[in-house]
Amino acid sequence: MKPEPKFSHLDEQGGARMVDIGGKPVTARSARATAGVHMDPETIRLLKSQELPKGDVLSVARVAGIMAAKDTHRLIPMCHPLNIEHIEIVFAIDEQARAVRVEATVSLTGKTGVEMEALTAASVAALTIYDMCKAVDKGMAIGEIMVTEKRGGKSDWHL
Repeated sequence: MKPEPKFSHLDEQGGARMVDIGGKPVTARSARATAGVHMDPETIRLLKSQELPKGDVLSVARVAGIMAAKDTHRLIPMCHPLNIEHIEIVFAIDEQARAVRVEATVSLTGKTGVEMEALTAASVAALTIYDMCKAVDKGMAIGEIMVTEKRGGKSDWHL
C-alpha cells in the first residue's frame, strides 16, 4: 500500500503554513512556464505590425510578466520572497494556431524553486496581451498555462 503523501504546506492541525526552507541546500534553480493567447488572424496581423490602439503589446507584456514574477510572493499565499537573478520572457506568434505563445524562464541560486514565479510571469504576460488586444478581439482565449521545465533542488524534469 502506498503511504499517504505528507503535504508540507499544512501543519499538524491541517492549517496552512509557509514551508520552512531554512535547512535546504542552496542550489542553482530555474523553471520555464508557457501560456497561449488565442486570437483572430486580424488581431495577429495588427499585433505583428504594431497597429493596435494600445501600442507595442509585446514589450508591455514582457515588462508586466517580469514585474509579476518579482511580486509572486505578494500574490500567492505561502510563496517565499525570492532573490530572482534572471527573468526572460519570449513570444512566438503561431499564425497557424492563431495564437501568441508566451514562454517565461526564471532562475536564481537559492533554497526553493521558481515554478510559481515562472507561471505568474507567463500568466500575467498573457493577461496583458489580452488586455491590450481586447478592444479589437472580443473572442480571445488564454490557455495552456503550464510549467514545462524545472531544474535544481531534488529533481530536474521537462515536458
